Amino acid sequence: MKISIVVPVYYNEDNLRPLYEDIKRKIIDVIDYEYEIVFVNDGSQDGSYAVMSDLAKQDSHIKTINLSRNFGSHAAILCGLAKCSGDCAVIKAADLQEPTELILQMVDSWTKGNNVVLAVREGRDESKQQTLFANMYYTMVRKTALPTMPKGGFDVYLIDRKVINVLLALDEKNSALTGQILWSGFKTDKVFYTRLAREIGTSKWTLKKKIRLVSDTLFSFSTIPIKAVTVIGTFSFVGSLIWAICVFIFKMAGMIEVSGWTTLFIFNLFSFGVIMLTLGILGEYLWRTFDASRNRPPYIIEDENRVEQ
Repeated sequence: MKISIVVPVYYNEDNLRPLYEDIKRKIIDVIDYEYEIVFVNDGSQDGSYAVMSDLAKQDSHIKTINLSRNFGSHAAILCGLAKCSGDCAVIKAADLQEPTELILQMVDSWTKGNNVVLAVREGRDESKQQTLFANMYYTMVRKTALPTMPKGGFDVYLIDRKVINVLLALDEKNSALTGQILWSGFKTDKVFYTRLAREIGTSKWTLKKKIRLVSDTLFSFSTIPIKAVTVIGTFSFVGSLIWAICVFIFKMAGMIEVSGWTTLFIFNLFSFGVIMLTLGILGEYLWRTFDASRNRPPYIIEDENRVEQ
């Protein structure tokens, strides 16, 4: 049996050595099966890749991959899954906010026959702002797209070789890898933990990336956006029809001498807003279709190295 630990890295220069020492103490030194660690540098411009390379010289089970630029954490994870050789793979964040011993629990569950094991957050030692956004996002996902999404969400998970092959075959762009795992429907188990506060470095999880994740999830796994266009258009049409009938009746009854310019202006402005909203949503679908048709790779590897001792 062989386990692969895939670690996407983005500006984690100061975290990598403590991370490896933590993995060595809690995993490598206690397991009796094979392992490999796949570090994927997602375009970091700090010294992350140099630290990864130094660690690979210390441990021949470490593989380092350097992407040509920042493609996003999901693309980096997909790259790591494509290059790993284990019977199963565990996705491990580099920020030390998830207890490393979770890996042993997930492997134990996998050996019992589960294809997917999710490390679900049941608590957070983080700011209220981060917790609020996460709770809102996962609630929205459960209600609109993926009912099987755990209430606390997940970033760390184990998937076996069968699931890895499915994810690589899907080859979806502008999508959420966690959503693809839930969508695939494999036999799934959960382990629970409390997410720790970050002690080293600062998070690169910006508001822009959060908004991108929300839109990718909605447009990839939910029909809500396109249904919203239909509902808004229907209400707009019905409202316009009712208003036209009312104006016609009032005019025939002699109750309107001069049509109100303000009412007409407001109605035209509202109709223009509905049209632009509709075009924007349809444009999102059109862009994603066009991006998929170009068949560009989700990531580009600049350098790959595995040191054998």
